[in-house]
Amino acid sequence: MAVQTTESALTGVLAEPAKPSIGTGTVDKVLHAVRTHLGMDVAFVSEFRDVDRVFRHVDALASTPIHPGDAAPLEVGYCQRVVDGRLPEFIPDTAEEPRALALPETQAIPIGSHLSVPIRLADGSVYGTFCCFSFFADRSLSQRDLQMMRAFADLLADQIDRDLEQARTHDDKKKRIVEALASDDPGIVYQPIYNLQTQQIVGAECLSRFRSEPPRSPDKWFAEASLVRLRTELELRAIAKGLESLSVLPAPLYLAVNASPETIADPGLKLLLAKVDASRVVLEITEHDDVEDYQGFLDHLAPLRALGVRVAIDDAGAGYASMRHILNVQPDLIKLDMSLTGNIDSDPKRRALASALIAFARETYATIVAEGVETPAELATLRSLGATRGQGYLLGRPTDISQLVRLCAAGS
Repeated sequence: MAVQTTESALTGVLAEPAKPSIGTGTVDKVLHAVRTHLGMDVAFVSEFRDVDRVFRHVDALASTPIHPGDAAPLEVGYCQRVVDGRLPEFIPDTAEEPRALALPETQAIPIGSHLSVPIRLADGSVYGTFCCFSFFADRSLSQRDLQMMRAFADLLADQIDRDLEQARTHDDKKKRIVEALASDDPGIVYQPIYNLQTQQIVGAECLSRFRSEPPRSPDKWFAEASLVRLRTELELRAIAKGLESLSVLPAPLYLAVNASPETIADPGLKLLLAKVDASRVVLEITEHDDVEDYQGFLDHLAPLRALGVRVAIDDAGAGYASMRHILNVQPDLIKLDMSLTGNIDSDPKRRALASALIAFARETYATIVAEGVETPAELATLRSLGATRGQGYLLGRPTDISQLVRLCAAGS
């Protein structure tokens, strides 16, 4: 039942490197301002690639033969010739520049006057060119206009450098997540959840563990996966691997898995849940997962609940978002965050808030699960307040499935 990520799919994720936007709105404004100031017909920024150039940004007075995204061989046109010195940067009248007049583009477009300067990045490499041209000769153009073009080209280069660095950082993050998936990460451990009255295990939370580099906590892996739009794939992998153990866990014990709203909306989750006894699965939604459209979110939850899945709100008491989740989702379980249960025995404010949430759960027929129970005093206080379930190092540390099954057998 494990989710398999094919080699071709992984390759496809990295096949197209992130393209810098070079501050699209800003660049377009610069092009328009320079073109109108010079009274020319077309302005553009081109990017040089291995064998061609692509027009990334184009601003024109009216119709133009080039458009954003168009590409042409490097040896076609003016750009490469300006950069390597075969054409001057400043041509007020192409009819007086034999090298320009000899180019087919001069007559075909036509080009009557032309200004072009290289865009040089911080490492000295040429990104491309910043160009303006008119369909007619313009003898009013001056060296001062060329200097202005160079100044704006420097500003564009600074922006491009920043965006290229962001693109490299994005690609590095994506590469880490793809490599983690290819190495069969994450591994899964199971933290037992106890009935606080009978002291018997009633379920377990599936927790991800990563062996991939760099060493860091699971929440950082999932946060980075979210930044590069791979969180759903990573979560589905973790859920699938966690649920593989449901068949060896004694019924009616349940497994709780973490799922973001994006993953809950993904059809792949329903496919996974349809392969198991979904009545023994709890989907945990955390405080950190923002829900903009609760009705849409509930619509995605409905078919999962129809399979028998229960829903838990994780991290309750950690912030405002968890309270909104509780009111809108109507969860089956409410998990008290460890920031609330820690030192609850000695902090009257924590006790008051926990007591209110426990009373709310009782009124709405939800089950309270206290997280982060680490001391006998905390456990005693939670019991006295009416919490019926709990998990934490005092009760049981995360372990592998074989040890969890042995613990269940010992407690039965």
